[in-house]
Amino acid sequence: MTTASTAKPVPFRSYRFLHKLCVLFFIVFVISAIHPIMVADWALENLLVFVFVGLLIATYRQIQFSELSYALICLYLCMHEWGAHHMYANVPLGEWMKATFHTMRNDYDRVVHFAFGLLLAYPERELLMRKARLSGAWALWLPVLASLGFGAAYEILEAIAANLSSPEVGDAFLGLQGDPWDTHKDMFMGFAGALVAMTIVALVTSRQRSKRARENERMVAVGR
Repeated sequence: MTTASTAKPVPFRSYRFLHKLCVLFFIVFVISAIHPIMVADWALENLLVFVFVGLLIATYRQIQFSELSYALICLYLCMHEWGAHHMYANVPLGEWMKATFHTMRNDYDRVVHFAFGLLLAYPERELLMRKARLSGAWALWLPVLASLGFGAAYEILEAIAANLSSPEVGDAFLGLQGDPWDTHKDMFMGFAGALVAMTIVALVTSRQRSKRARENERMVAVGR
């Protein structure tokens, strides 16, 4: 699987791995669209998905991600579609978590906000490395900050959309479930997910550098 440092530009018609991901997401999207709990909420939940996927398609020739990044994006979108189908507050996994951990609400939305940072920080890093030519600490910290910023922007857009909708749809879309700190917790979960992701990337990158350094030392020793 290609990564941020190994990916090369590939024409879409030849990108078999991406074809498989597109088929997978299309199947998940169709299943999600079949008899969702609340159609209006499902449509609102998917507005940004349509925009995001449209941007990926429109900018494919200018911005191509690695197989790892596309896989992470696909996984996140599939998680979101499951939540949209069940109106988030009724996702079976969240109900299981509620019963198991004795929480007061269905926390599947928290899981997806964490996944937003955990799964999308790497593609954000790859974009910064490829287009902004960033590396080192900048390429690790900016995705974390970007995830926090995107999370805040989403919460603002969510509030605007909820205010423009009917009270029933607005409440379902916001998904507060009686928690006045829901917005703050969602933003923190996205931030925490991105922090975990970039910590993993930093550790893996450091290990790879150390391995290359040892190999170079052995080659120099053999050459002597």
